[in-house]
Amino acid sequence: MIDYSKYKKAQAEPEASSMIETFRAIGYSVESAIADLIDNSISAGAKNIWVDYEWKGEDTTISVTDDGVGMSNDELINAMRPGSKNPMDIREANDLGRFGLGLKTASFSQCKKFSVISKVKGGETSYWCWDLDYVKQEAKSWSLVNYYPNESYFQRINKAEKGTSVIWWDIDRLTRGTSIESLESMDKFMRTMDGIKKHLSMVFHRFMSEGLKISFMGRVVEPWDPFMIGIGGLQLKADVYLDNRRILLKGFVLPHRSKLTTEQYNYGKGVKDSWTAHLGFYVYRNKRLLVSGDWLGIGNFKKEVHYDLCRILIDLPNDCDDEWQIDIKKSIARPPLKFLEQILSVAKDVRSQAVEVYRHKGKVLKRKHSQTEDQFLWEDYKRHDKRFYKLNRNHPVLIQ
Repeated sequence: MIDYSKYKKAQAEPEASSMIETFRAIGYSVESAIADLIDNSISAGAKNIWVDYEWKGEDTTISVTDDGVGMSNDELINAMRPGSKNPMDIREANDLGRFGLGLKTASFSQCKKFSVISKVKGGETSYWCWDLDYVKQEAKSWSLVNYYPNESYFQRINKAEKGTSVIWWDIDRLTRGTSIESLESMDKFMRTMDGIKKHLSMVFHRFMSEGLKISFMGRVVEPWDPFMIGIGGLQLKADVYLDNRRILLKGFVLPHRSKLTTEQYNYGKGVKDSWTAHLGFYVYRNKRLLVSGDWLGIGNFKKEVHYDLCRILIDLPNDCDDEWQIDIKKSIARPPLKFLEQILSVAKDVRSQAVEVYRHKGKVLKRKHSQTEDQFLWEDYKRHDKRFYKLNRNHPVLIQ
């Protein structure tokens, strides 16, 4: 290492307002921004998360509140600091963050002002605010303000045992130029909110199936399971493991339309209202969905209707972000070159079976495999949002 002790030094701190404007340009959608806030709530051990909004045209507010462990005043100030984590640090197994930027980049991507109010069990309620206009015009530095926009937000946390609330206002990316009297503006806003709700139902469906409750304007969001586990006619492929069993690949061939009720078929269309839009890989990290219905750029595969029944799960731990090139928005994943051959092999196999089911309208086909291939000793099924396993008594090993 070079010895710099004999050389002159100079500070080169980033200019605050310029850096925040850079954060704003990262490219979050409002759906991914809200999901990033919910990641923080889950990492904080929340069992209940509430997403609320109050339509007031340009004065609209959106909030995400949880009953997690909360933060002390010092912890909250650190959480509000950009880059509060080193992405190379070893994290807890259930930590959904990485860069220490999610709260800030997600919020600034949508609004110019946001407050965080938090309370730990047995502690005082703390609150701090980022105001981009204040930073740019007055402070000209990385200065938080001890402020929140409405007493009701403070009281909600102050009366709770513990928890945190993030409040957005001056949401210029969503409500700039709108007025509370405009029915067209309100309708557009409400459609956006409905899209957020659908997005959350998909991204956090595995957490919801295990008991997490996400409420949207007081109504519990129902999870959307892209693999339709528990539906009759679903075909599960054998588990495939990579990287010393740290990464799981599992293929699902969904039932043909002729085997589904109208309700089940519409459920399968998912949040994008299209079976074709949802075919492909589903990449999860710590049960949190990162990428949905995508071929990840491998195999020159295209979105074609005869592959509609093909969906493939990839389950990652949270310490391979760099290798899989997970981005700050948690919306991109790129498989490492060393795994491409195995991933491609799984994809081709599941696609091939999906095409057969699609073309033959779900009929059971005689396949040119060994008798035991694709027959599993244990079958999984879902009941009351819980997953169970039972012995497959028709497995050749048991009937010999």
